Amino acid sequence: MTKEAVLKEFEALKGVGKAKAKLLYDNGYDSLEKLKKAKIKDLTKLKGVSEKNAKEIIDQLKVKKEKPVKKTDEKKEQAEQPEKKEEAVEIVEQQKGAYHPKIKPQLNEQQKEQLVIRRQIKKRTPHFLRDEGFRYKRIPKNWRRPTGYTSKLRINLKYRPSKVRVGFRAPKIVRGLHASGFEEVMIHTVKELDTIDPKKQAVRIGGTVGTKKRLEIAKRADELAIRVLNMGES
Repeated sequence: MTKEAVLKEFEALKGVGKAKAKLLYDNGYDSLEKLKKAKIKDLTKLKGVSEKNAKEIIDQLKVKKEKPVKKTDEKKEQAEQPEKKEEAVEIVEQQKGAYHPKIKPQLNEQQKEQLVIRRQIKKRTPHFLRDEGFRYKRIPKNWRRPTGYTSKLRINLKYRPSKVRVGFRAPKIVRGLHASGFEEVMIHTVKELDTIDPKKQAVRIGGTVGTKKRLEIAKRADELAIRVLNMGES
């Protein structure tokens, strides 16, 4: 092997750079086989090689030794792999607290496109301030339409904040939908779940519902494959 090839092999080891690889080569370690036979004491005698670094290099070479691959067993292992994956999937489903993918709505291509457009519009939509809200602390930060005769915001002067306009609205097809694409329905009882279409609608449990009834609703919704938006999984 050429010197360059040996140096590249040394550099592939963790904690060995160009300078350290050259140092090893110059001190008689002109192949990986010789480096494998080296001891920690021998490597620490070299300048710039600490005990920790020497141990790390030798451990890496030992790991490479302990990985002999038999060609005859490769085909058997490949054939057994899909069966193992299926078993693993079954185990995950049986385990408590295992990850379950969120229920998604059935949307057509147009609705999917419009949801993407709505996200883009939301990103560029500014936070609308009340007239003179940027100037005085006593004025709240929420939006109110300016009605003053001399209001600079009302007459759209350029140096004033943005005003609520039609152009900031979401596309009509997806207006009012949840970010996931579901139509939100507020519910307060378990019976109300029977009227829900799980393909298009998702439920939001009312704030006045207690914990006991809330858990009953969540359990029944899980049986009917209905998504609950305010149970920490929305």
